Amino acid sequence: MKNINLKSVVRGAYDIQKLRIQTGNRIVANFKAKLGQQPGHTEAEDLGVEEKKILNNLRVHYRKITDGVKTFPKQATFKGDEVISDYTELCLLAQYLDLERGEAEHFKRLGNILKDYPIFNSFLEPIKGIGPAMAGVIISEIDISQAQYASSLWAYAGLDVAENGAGRSRKAEHLRDQEYTDKDGNIKTKKGITFNPFLKTKLTGVLGSSFLRAGDNKYSLIYRGYKHRIENHPAHQEKSKGHRHNMAIRYMIKQFLADLYLAWRAIENLPVSAPYHEAKLGMKHSANRP
Repeated sequence: MKNINLKSVVRGAYDIQKLRIQTGNRIVANFKAKLGQQPGHTEAEDLGVEEKKILNNLRVHYRKITDGVKTFPKQATFKGDEVISDYTELCLLAQYLDLERGEAEHFKRLGNILKDYPIFNSFLEPIKGIGPAMAGVIISEIDISQAQYASSLWAYAGLDVAENGAGRSRKAEHLRDQEYTDKDGNIKTKKGITFNPFLKTKLTGVLGSSFLRAGDNKYSLIYRGYKHRIENHPAHQEKSKGHRHNMAIRYMIKQFLADLYLAWRAIENLPVSAPYHEAKLGMKHSANRP
């Protein structure tokens, strides 16, 4: 029940974040259209650099308009400026700022909740690049008791290798038969993905970048070491710069999950299995080698 409740809090926080980003993109699109620019459209996980600059500029003008006003301006008394000239624009921006404050408060509460989880206090919180939001995703989405091996976490996060040797994805050849119960109570089979897409997106799309922005830490060093290796390997010369970057991100996150597996299983007094290259191949990597 504890993890179910935590998952509700985490998913709720990200729902607010998603709505805030969508609202921000609508405001930016309206502003661009007002200036006669092509507004464009994005489904990004976060606002882009240009969008953030526009919103920050609008935020300054919003504060000037509402400065010293005890209650939100009424349409009849609204006085705009050269940037926010329409009352609807003011209301849209107020909605965005309300969502922003709600999002911040939600994640702040999440940080307090996570203090009840030993894996957060002893392992996740000290790592540069991991904040309450990402820690909440990891703790609420993963049941460590079900991960017999580190590779179990890789598979659950969609970081394993499919039967055709390619990275796991939603492609038809990567889907597997899964049983489900239809509305009449009959057991049927359908093709489905084998991993948690929400977890995969947050780990590779958010945590990976966060590790790199955090500067010199264990995982950014792993990224750079692996990227350097594949950039100088003949088998990867044909791959694009972006492809090699994604490969290095994937490798870095797998190493993080391997460390998480060891730390979390130990905290929960669960048996720990040695990595495949040690248990089966008798190979041990040095501490300095990614």
